[in-house]
Parts: sequence; structure tokens; C-alpha cells
Amino acid sequence: MSLPKSGGLSLALCAAVSLAITGSVQAAVTTGPEVTPAVQHDTLHSLRGVMPRPDDFAKNSHAHPAHPLPFIDGPGNQTDGAVQGSPTGSFAPALGAGFDGVGQGFSGPQGTFTVNSAPPDTNGAVGATQYVQIVNSAFAVFDKSTKAVTYGPVTTNTLWSGFGGPCEADNDGDATVVYDKAAGRWIVSQFAVTAAPYYQCVAVSATSDATGAYYRYAFPYGSIFPDYPKMGVWPDAYYETFNMFNGNTFAGAKLCAYDRNAMLSGAAATQQCFQLSSSYGGVLPADLDGATAPPAGSPNYLMNFGASSLNLWKFHVDWANTANTTLTGPVSIPVASFAAACGGGTCIPQSGVSQKLDSLADRLMFRLAYRNFGDHESLVVSHSVKVGTTHKNPYTGVRWYEVRSPGGTPVVYQQSTFSPDTSYRWMGSVAMDKVGDMALGYSVSSSALHPAIRYTGRLSSDTPSTMQAESSIIEGLGSQSGNNLSRWGDYSAMTVDPVDDCTFWYTTEYLKSTGSFNWNTRIASFKFPTCQ
Repeated sequence: MSLPKSGGLSLALCAAVSLAITGSVQAAVTTGPEVTPAVQHDTLHSLRGVMPRPDDFAKNSHAHPAHPLPFIDGPGNQTDGAVQGSPTGSFAPALGAGFDGVGQGFSGPQGTFTVNSAPPDTNGAVGATQYVQIVNSAFAVFDKSTKAVTYGPVTTNTLWSGFGGPCEADNDGDATVVYDKAAGRWIVSQFAVTAAPYYQCVAVSATSDATGAYYRYAFPYGSIFPDYPKMGVWPDAYYETFNMFNGNTFAGAKLCAYDRNAMLSGAAATQQCFQLSSSYGGVLPADLDGATAPPAGSPNYLMNFGASSLNLWKFHVDWANTANTTLTGPVSIPVASFAAACGGGTCIPQSGVSQKLDSLADRLMFRLAYRNFGDHESLVVSHSVKVGTTHKNPYTGVRWYEVRSPGGTPVVYQQSTFSPDTSYRWMGSVAMDKVGDMALGYSVSSSALHPAIRYTGRLSSDTPSTMQAESSIIEGLGSQSGNNLSRWGDYSAMTVDPVDDCTFWYTTEYLKSTGSFNWNTRIASFKFPTCQ
């Protein structure tokens, strides 16, 4: 398959989009996106009818190289200006039934999973009756009520069986799953990057059944590596963002929109993309939560962070006339001072081993969750920051934000860094229920603690910029060691049940015993009793 090249147009777009005006909306409007069709699309009539070969998991290697972003948060020794050093008196809501997801030894109808790479890239989404969890090379479908696995574990490229080309042949990971609540559809995407030309493989379910039919697509990206893809659902498109690398050189974030309406029916679809300059990386698209759509005609909101600031873009896509598609921004939104955890690198200690873990603090953490409350719009997101006040003890915490009025003049309505003790907290994910309660999940570790999974939350009536006391999802029984293995998580996922719009579901990794390439994952749910 031949691929169109972006040529000189993207360089002009880089220059236009890279201009930021602190605290104000950039006047320039970027027009003329790169427009490319999916090079292939078809229909898988039933995922249930696809039986993976039993040796599929063994075909993947341990290699999952890191592609760190340039240091973009300014001086590395900023004192955190929003530390919540002690929780409020209340405890986060009681945990519902937790259960193991895909990990070492996990078994289901299609076989037993063997860990073959790290980190797990754990994420998941909740639908009408099912929960779908994806790790970097495999996925499984769970019954939401019984918590039983009903399909899987299978390699993620099982979704592209019979499709042909790299989408079927490769199983390269970095997969995500999101649930389109308005349409009742699952969207699974995974890159195919074993060799150039590179693709993003996207599958949209034909119904709300994650084991049924799928419409499948392959979108092209040429010879520039599309790393760390993240998706958000919006009424006018499925938005996907990438960190682009030319070899080992960071080339900037790429912001793309896929034609949602076409993909919901399995029709031919195009993508429209803007390439940012190398000044911007780790951009997340807004992902719609709740039953209320954004105001008519609203652009998708996209965000990353800079030096004690958040950057916000607005992406308006026009499928009828691509000349009307625009990207505006960024708006630079000042936030409380912070420095990236571990300087963006590796410093998280673990009990019983010398191996330190990666903070992945050079980017915002999945998801950028959007909700329209009618009288206001909110975006919530988190990232990992340094908390310790001395160079010798720079432990880490989870910084979270609620940004309101993204469609007008965006403001930080509330923010804080959750760090109730000197343990290291990182790899967070945050979301909001329909009444404005918030839940934040994350990993916790220290020299006296195996990596654990914990969470906190807040009621909408709580004092702004505070979280309640911490609760545990599961305490790890081992630490990651051997093979100089520092990678951890890469992302986790806090999502909200679309049926009651109250129940939070969270998934991330932990270990049952000390070792390497032996990770496990956990899935848990909970809700605030005041959300009815």
C-alpha cells in the first residue's frame, strides 16, 4: 500500500500552531489539515467466531522501548504550589467487588495469558453490560454484573483477523479502548509499527456487544513513528493524538480526527490531522462522559502541560469541507507551580529491590475526561509531580485539575497535588460522575512498600481542591526486578459507568510476587452513595 506524504504543508502548520500566548487565546486560526483516507476498511462479522492460535502470545518480544518527551515543564526544582499533605476527614467510597484482569497466569475461555512485554499499558472502559480491558498485547471482555471473563484473553490483533497487512500481522501494543456512550459502541485502536510505513488500526463495534461485529480501518502515518496514541470520543469525530518520532528525534505531537459518522456504519472514512512543532508533546484529546453532549458545534478540546501551565487547543472538524477545519490555540492556562516527578524519568523506589520505576511524568495521564453539566463544562486530568522539598527526598504525588469553561475563557476551578504521606504516588487517572463527584486512582510505592493500587475521591460539596482519605484497591505482594526493568504502567484508566453515570471503574497494574515480566492487573469499581 502506498502512502501520501505530508510535504511542506505540515511545516507551515507546525510554525502556526507552535505560537502560544500566555493566559490568552491565540488569534491565529490554523486551517488546511492534512487529509488522508483510511487505506483499507472492512467488516468483521463476529469477534466471537475468531479463534486465536494458542501460540499467539509467545510471538511478542519483551521489547517495548520508551520514547521520552523533551523536558517541557521548565526548571526541575520548582516547589509544588498545591500540595494537599493530609486528606479530608472522610474516606473515599467503599470498594465494590474487585477482580484480576489480564496478567501473568490470567485464564479465560480462549486460554491463558503469558506476560511477554512491559509495561502493560493497562486501560479499560465500561459499557452497557460489559467491561473491556486491554493491555499492550492482549484484551479480554468481562460481564459487568458477574465480573466473569466472557471472551479472551486474546491478542489485540485478533480484532483484525482476516484484514490483511500490518494490522493483522503485527501486534505492537499501545492499544486503547474507549466507549462511545451516545452510540453504544466500543472503539479499540492499536498501532502497527513493526516496520514503516506505520498505521493506526481502529475497530468500531457495530453494536454495544464487544464480542460481536466490528468495522475495521487502517489509517496511514508514513515513516514518522506515531507513538503513544490516545483516543477521545466526541460527537463529530473520534480524536486520536500521537507523539511523533523521526527515528529517535521527537517531531512534535500530531492531532487527528477520524470520521465518526462514517465509521459507525462501516463506510469509507478519512482522517484530518494537524502536526504541532516539537515544542508540544503528550497532548490528550477530550473524551466525553455523561449523557449530555457538548454544546452544538463545540470543538474537541485537547491539552498538554508546560512550565507550571496547561495548554489548551480547540479542534473543529468539518467533514463536508475540509477547508473549514481549524485548530486554534494553544491557550496557556497558569496553574500552581510544579516540577515533573523524577525530572520526568525514573526514581520510584520499591520494597526489597534496588530497581527504581519510571514516573512517566513528562506527559499528562490518560484520560482528559470532559463533562457538560448544563450550567458549565468541565475537564479533569492528572499528572505526576515532585513533592519533596529537598533534593535528597523528592517523593512524588498526583497533581489533578478541574478546568471549567474550555469553550470560552478556560479557568482552573480547582487543583491540588494529592500526597498524604512520603510514599510515592504516580500513574494516576481521574474522572467525574454526573453530580460532580470525582475519583482519582493511582499507583503507590516506597522503599518499604511493594507497588500498590489505591484511590481517593471527593464529593462535589467538599472543600474545593481537596481529596478525601485514601482507600486501597489491592496491596502489591512483589516488586519489579531484573532485566533493568524500570518501565511501569504507561497509563491506567478511570472510567464512569454509562448506565447509572455514577459508578467508577479503575484498572492498573500490580505484582503478586517479585520478579520481571510477571505483572498482574486489577479492575475495581465503586461509587459515592450520594450519586443517585
